[in-house]
Amino acid sequence: MTKEGYETLGIGEYWIADYLGLGGKRYIGLSKQPAIAIYQLVNGTYQGQQCRGTERLISQTFLDLNLTAEQIFVAGQ
Repeated sequence: MTKEGYETLGIGEYWIADYLGLGGKRYIGLSKQPAIAIYQLVNGTYQGQQCRGTERLISQTFLDLNLTAEQIFVAGQ
């Protein structure tokens, strides 16, 4: 489903985990490092944040979440 489809359905938040850092620079920047993008619906439009390494994930859906991007990426190894 596309971002516009999520907006139409009113999905409050969605995440994209790019564990290989392969996403386009528009989405993960120039660093090409593994990143988790969290998009939150604000006034009908998504606003995103990027989390890498030891940056703490901030979720409006999971308020008590206490994880970093690095913790998620190393969990599967």
